[in-house]
Amino acid sequence: MTFIGKAIHFSVDLTLVSLCLAGVKRNTGLTPKLDSIEDTHIRGYVHKYLNIGESCYDYTVASLGSSRYFARK
Repeated sequence: MTFIGKAIHFSVDLTLVSLCLAGVKRNTGLTPKLDSIEDTHIRGYVHKYLNIGESCYDYTVASLGSSRYFARK
């Protein structure tokens, strides 16, 4: 596998982990403690990373909500 292929695979995996964390946040209210990260730059990057999962989660819910194959209960 080429370097670009591995980079794409790694980025998709990271996005899926962020998406799962967003689902846990929405369903249970549990979130990672970002205050325990002392470096403000790293904390900012982690915040941006988690926002990617939130955006993907919102997009997925909106797409599935408008699909005829899914119904809300």
